[in-house]
Amino acid sequence: MNISLNKIRECLLEEKLLKEFILADDWSLNLPSPLADKTFNALSYDSRIVNSTTLFFCKGMNFKSDYLEDAVKLGLEVYVAETPYDVSATVGIIVTDIKKAMAVLSMAFYDYPQEKLKLVAFTGTKGKTTAAYFTKYILDQTTNKKTAMLSTMNSTLDGQTYFKSHLTTPESLDLYRMMAAAVENKMTHFVMEVSSQAYKTNRVYGLFFDVGIFLNITPDHISPIEHPTFDDYFYCKRQLIKHSKTMILNHDSDYFQMLKDTAELFETPYIVYSDHPQADADYFFKTSEDDSLAFSIQAKTDSLAISGDYHLRLAGDFNKGNALSAAIASALVGATREDCQLGIKETTVPGRMELLTNTNGAKVYVDYAHNYDSLKNLLAFVKEEHSDGRLLVVIGSTGNKAISRRKDFGTVLSELADVAILTTDDPANEDPIAICDEIAAHITSNIPTEIIVDRSEAIAKALAMSKPVDAVILAGKGADLYQKVNGEDTPYEGDFHIAERLIHETI
Repeated sequence: MNISLNKIRECLLEEKLLKEFILADDWSLNLPSPLADKTFNALSYDSRIVNSTTLFFCKGMNFKSDYLEDAVKLGLEVYVAETPYDVSATVGIIVTDIKKAMAVLSMAFYDYPQEKLKLVAFTGTKGKTTAAYFTKYILDQTTNKKTAMLSTMNSTLDGQTYFKSHLTTPESLDLYRMMAAAVENKMTHFVMEVSSQAYKTNRVYGLFFDVGIFLNITPDHISPIEHPTFDDYFYCKRQLIKHSKTMILNHDSDYFQMLKDTAELFETPYIVYSDHPQADADYFFKTSEDDSLAFSIQAKTDSLAISGDYHLRLAGDFNKGNALSAAIASALVGATREDCQLGIKETTVPGRMELLTNTNGAKVYVDYAHNYDSLKNLLAFVKEEHSDGRLLVVIGSTGNKAISRRKDFGTVLSELADVAILTTDDPANEDPIAICDEIAAHITSNIPTEIIVDRSEAIAKALAMSKPVDAVILAGKGADLYQKVNGEDTPYEGDFHIAERLIHETI
């Protein structure tokens, strides 16, 4: 992979991003002929990983000129930035928007890998990861495991080996590098989650998807460092509709009419699904009366030929909706009914609705539910399944982001929980006790509430308190094996493994 200064100029001019080139003794919109052919074989936004053939991007609110000076000492000759820096680099490429410029130049550097893949993108407040996994399992049937995936929990670029994701949607430079790796690995399809932040910070600027899926929308990620308002959050989410060749919309989502209006405004073809027959729904599902894990997909006009009987391994009607959206998306990029049926039947998701049984018979649910809607749906489902017992919920909330969740969790716990044990969940630079206190302040019912900072001790307490008819819910962390503490990923045993170990220790 490589890119020349001349190609960089062409790309930036085409997107109207170029302000000027800062040369040794002049400013210009043109490049001297000796420089125009200079070629770069690496891109970086990490000042520690550069050399003379690296194109370096000065990005981020916390970027300091010291970083660039250090890079120049390592041999860096050319940088891209929104403002000139007084350094001894050969060329400064000054742009109007560094994140847009990085996206445009990254896709060019990696030779537009998105054009060599079928791209399927999910957005929504809840369900993105589960729906992405359903799609991956379905398309593995279609492509003989030539489907790559980027998800919140795990990602794969070769269809089989997985690695931990740091962001729901990576920075553009990393995203196109991953897409290029998928192409090199002979993948044909690429499934990913697209976050609201990806649009707000231009990580997916200029990228169009073959299929986009809008699952739902409820207030989340509202904080000073994410989205200042729900309006901003929702607007960013809706950008997927504008950047997809075909959209799939959930009729049961809040603000459905706005989603439909947006698709029609941008003339994006769309398919509507629902969890029951609707005048505007093209596809819907119906749950079997005999088996809560069985359902059928039905349609007004089954143009995709996916109607039929299906069976899940993941409990909950909300997962049937996720499976239906995945079946529609997969069919649009080549899957058959049989692919959909087999894929959905085999789908498991790390940290989603994982089930254990305590030594006394109480059921233990491990789930990634980490916002208002997903927690409410999880607790409502478990309460229905265990109507004679109590719901003992172990939960915390993240630090430095999504501050509104703390109130939301207090509200849901007040409505549905019988016991709340508040604990640590990626506190970042905040005090976990203070976070728990905020959640507790919003619990308006008289349920027993306890703060146990050590998450493993909190899980142990919930298991010890449970009775045979009860259900213990470990919410928020899912399969995550790290706690984010003071900017570091601190190894964590994991909710499922802790609960499993504690259960075995008491046998």
